[in-house]
Amino acid sequence: MDLRKEIKAISIAAVVFILFYNLPAETERFRGAAVEAFALAKWYAREHVLLCLIPAFFIAGAIAVFINSAAIMKYLGAGANRVVAYGVASVSGGILAVCSCTILPLFAGIYRMGAGIGPATAFLYSGPAINILAVSLTASVLGAEIGIARAVGAVVFSIVIGLFMELFHGGSEDKGRAAQMPDVEDGRSAWQNIVYFALLILILVSATLAKPDETGGLSGLLYANKWALTIIFAVSLCAVLYGWFGVTLWKLAAGAGFTASSYLIPGASEQVVFSAGVIALSVVIATEKGEVREWFEQSWGFARQILPLLLAGVLIAGFLLGRVGNEGMIPSEWVSISLGGESLRANFIASFAGAFMYFATLTEIPIIQGLMDNGMGKGPALSLLLAGPALSLPNMLVIRSVLGTKKTATFVLLVVVMATFSGYIFGKIF
Repeated sequence: MDLRKEIKAISIAAVVFILFYNLPAETERFRGAAVEAFALAKWYAREHVLLCLIPAFFIAGAIAVFINSAAIMKYLGAGANRVVAYGVASVSGGILAVCSCTILPLFAGIYRMGAGIGPATAFLYSGPAINILAVSLTASVLGAEIGIARAVGAVVFSIVIGLFMELFHGGSEDKGRAAQMPDVEDGRSAWQNIVYFALLILILVSATLAKPDETGGLSGLLYANKWALTIIFAVSLCAVLYGWFGVTLWKLAAGAGFTASSYLIPGASEQVVFSAGVIALSVVIATEKGEVREWFEQSWGFARQILPLLLAGVLIAGFLLGRVGNEGMIPSEWVSISLGGESLRANFIASFAGAFMYFATLTEIPIIQGLMDNGMGKGPALSLLLAGPALSLPNMLVIRSVLGTKKTATFVLLVVVMATFSGYIFGKIF
């Protein structure tokens, strides 16, 4: 018997017992917080996992299989040109309207393919932070100063955070990982792979288009035709899989027929049809051989690792903080009182709270607008914008499974500290 392990197990059991023994289950706030935890998890499963994360898992699996490791090492690897590596990583998030959780499979994919920890974490931060749609909406709703500061701050943050992560945790480890990467060759040209990945990204972007405030304009037109666009991109992907990847034609036809037949289900929503398409694609590529089957295996591996941690984190975040317009265990007035003014303390609280809260894409803007209407200063608003979308409790749990505890703690600390001082300086100037 290992006495240290037994003492640790007994201590954990004792803490859990004391926690449950003293649960304030009879109070209204506790019951409301418990409802909020499951309500947030339900919303997340319906609106976020299916349309955002599942396509992201397929993209991450494709990165692991179809991206030549030499290309990753050329632009993002430990031996890559620093200007190119951080330049690519810091602006790459601009093409994706994703949140802090959706970026995780993509980050895990490029990191495992040999990207240096500096460029990889720069990409991890930039993905949700440099969302062009979110930045433009921030400027229109919260003011041009905050919108511009968010855009500039996010780019600078991603580079500085990556450089510090490389300084603290890079070096020999990155070089060792790079040396172990095989040089994968395939029979496709670079432009064929670009078209393939572009279609995967377009499916992700079109399926997750948010309803605009106004029905007119380009955004309104795209939203009105989002599912038509998704179908076009999906059919194009099938053509690419058949022509360039050698996927069996009758399997693709059967998968397309299965997806189309889901329209006949009474009351079938777009999510049901999208689910049918995901199932069909999974079955098709899982029953192929070689690299196509490996694509499924890699995608499933990312999903199996990430989804349980994300859902656990969402439950905790919902219990503590609730949803928009609904309170969890932490009263909303505590947040409003703590975030008033432009003090360093207010900016730190905003950064710290934002780092643990979960924001779906664009939801941080109405939340911050409501907080500002209740007295929140411009500085804390920027701090929350710089820390919140890039981090969340579910996000941290998954990053830890990829990078480990020390690297994750460094990343979180860098985001919180930089967001705090950026908001403080911005508040003093404006």
